Amino acid sequence: MNTNVLQLDHLIEGFKLSCATEGKAAKTIEWYTCYLVKFRQFLESRRMPTDVAQINRDHIRAFIRYLQTEARCPRSDKLLSQATVQGYVRTLKAFFSWLMREEYLANNPMAGIPVPKASTKIINTFTDDQIAQLAQGWQRPNGNNSRNLAILLLMLDSGLRVSEVTGISLDDVDLEAGQIRITRAKGGNERIVPIGSVVRRALWKYINYHRSRPLTDNVTGLFLSERGLPLTRNGVQQMLRRQANREGITGVRVSPHSCRHTFAKNYLLNGGDIFSLQRILGHSSLASVRLYLNLFATDIKKQHQRYSPIDILASTTRISSVIR
Repeated sequence: MNTNVLQLDHLIEGFKLSCATEGKAAKTIEWYTCYLVKFRQFLESRRMPTDVAQINRDHIRAFIRYLQTEARCPRSDKLLSQATVQGYVRTLKAFFSWLMREEYLANNPMAGIPVPKASTKIINTFTDDQIAQLAQGWQRPNGNNSRNLAILLLMLDSGLRVSEVTGISLDDVDLEAGQIRITRAKGGNERIVPIGSVVRRALWKYINYHRSRPLTDNVTGLFLSERGLPLTRNGVQQMLRRQANREGITGVRVSPHSCRHTFAKNYLLNGGDIFSLQRILGHSSLASVRLYLNLFATDIKKQHQRYSPIDILASTTRISSVIR
């Protein structure tokens, strides 16, 4: 076999093409590529082989240790999070498994290398007061305010990813049925997401009175900029951050993903079940949804204080006399 064929840079391109033909999301492929390029750069910097037939477990373990102790985030200059390190290792596992399936390798050097554990962190979500602050700042009836308020309420009521929000077409919205068809979902799977009456009213007002005129007939997006072009993911992110800065909101990462976490938390605390939550969020695995049960420990403690079986029993029966 031509040895150039086994070089990492060549095989990374092949892996990208394979992922695309399998229907993996563009963002997933982008992450895979970035992580694999960093792996190749590490090997080159340490004068280690970049021929996959010569890469062994020691080389891979050295890279993982580098990620855990030396590699830093470009923006914050902080060490990589445990979750990011996990992402690198999972990418390597996917890549080397693909090499095995394509018969580039006879043995998988990732076999037996576990994904490093990551501690579970409590995710800060928007409080009710913070949601009210964000919403009230967009109360004045004009095009951008109506659009921004509709987006905020939609994300908090449905847990949609920002890419899904910006991918909604006008024809995807069925206000009468109270649902939106999501066609640009992660993994390429379409789904129907229900919306509440408040969001339906906000969308109706935006669509009928404040939606910008599309720049061309080909522009079918629901949420448009003042120029009549589809609103971008970055546009939504910046919109939220500017509003949070104006309202002085702190203590929570202001982002579309925080809206998604806030929805999941409130859905569960209001009595929703993880099975329907899985369908609404568009997760392929129930394990991903179960994480939410562990992420909101503070809120769960408050709920327990409110609904404690023994406390309630003690307040209504003679058992209270037993424990005085």
